Amino acid sequence: MNGNLLIKNAAEVVTCSGFEAKQGAAMNALHIITDGAVRITGGRIQQVGPTAEIDTGAITADDTVIDATGCCVLPGFVDPHTHFVFGGYRPEEFVQRLEGQSYMQIMQQGGGIARTVAATRAAGAEELYHAGRQRLDTLLANGVTTVEGKSGYGLDKETELKQLDVMARLQRDHPVDVVPTFLGAHAVLPEYKGREDDFIDFLIDDVLPAVVQNNRAKFCDVFCEAKVFSVAQSRRLLQAAQAAGLKARLHADEIVALGGAELAAELKAVSADHLLQVSDEGIRQMAAAGVVATLLPATAFNLREPFAPARKLIDNGCAVALATDLNPGSSFTASIPLLIALATLEMKMTIAETVTALTLNAAAAVGRAGDIGSLDPGKAGDLAILNFPSHHFLAYHLATNCVGRVIKNGRVVHGPPPKET
Repeated sequence: MNGNLLIKNAAEVVTCSGFEAKQGAAMNALHIITDGAVRITGGRIQQVGPTAEIDTGAITADDTVIDATGCCVLPGFVDPHTHFVFGGYRPEEFVQRLEGQSYMQIMQQGGGIARTVAATRAAGAEELYHAGRQRLDTLLANGVTTVEGKSGYGLDKETELKQLDVMARLQRDHPVDVVPTFLGAHAVLPEYKGREDDFIDFLIDDVLPAVVQNNRAKFCDVFCEAKVFSVAQSRRLLQAAQAAGLKARLHADEIVALGGAELAAELKAVSADHLLQVSDEGIRQMAAAGVVATLLPATAFNLREPFAPARKLIDNGCAVALATDLNPGSSFTASIPLLIALATLEMKMTIAETVTALTLNAAAAVGRAGDIGSLDPGKAGDLAILNFPSHHFLAYHLATNCVGRVIKNGRVVHGPPPKET
């Protein structure tokens, strides 16, 4: 396939049109075209509109044509917060939580992130690559065409770089685009308890230069949380990362209202994530600064915690994105249908807001709203085609994958090959 594609006769083309995150009420604007068509040339979107108005004159026998009668076409989903490259699993911790222990209790007993750190350090690069590739396959089947991936299961120089290098290889080899994030400040191991400032020094002085040297990451993240890294420690690391050319994002206000949202606004971070305990002032400052609020409802659901206040965030002018938080501990899922069910039924988001949160706003949360996340001419030809005529089926067909085909840069990368027309 040459990246030239015509999709025609779609019951709906949901364009999600825009080149920056949509805030507040604007998240309901999906820009829907009935009996729609999308023409892609050389992997880039060239035309979007009613089928009758799309120029088909340049379509040749070598180009791909998909008749999308009875189907809904929308941008490929973007998953803007995952930890998909890791070694080992932690099913026993899921059982411990069912028996009443909290995530932080398990972490303080030596489980949690520290257990995955040990398994990831022990895993070879090939093992991590093949496991990561399988997880990307699952995301792709769910309609995801771009994913953010974090390091953070090394907490040492060698393994952090190993994770990022595996992501770089997957970016080359897999249809799903991988946006890498350096999360060296993901937890405090026992040897650094009480010496968290020394650990931040180590990350800044020893690890960050190697991350930046070969453009291994686009972002730097930090777990800004009580008993992990303070606001001051998080600020110091993120400012050093920004000075080195990385963009900032934060795990913020997940367990207590520590002020992570306010720090994200202060630093003009691209995204602040989790936000279960975000303060009213944090919401106000994020909205004013244009920080994307990336919510992870599958994590709250899995930990049996209250969901992030999506309704309050949107009603107060924030741009909200949604992500799986795919990881081996608190959210071992790549299910976009689960996110949609939780967003609409539990967090009271409209279906339109939910679609925006998984497309344009999720693209903004990885700094790529100018190139993906909507079906606008000039953007990458990344699309998902549903087996149903309306985007409403994403929520209505409860927790079920509605995606029939996935298009990446104008090429069918998941689902049946197009029929001859």
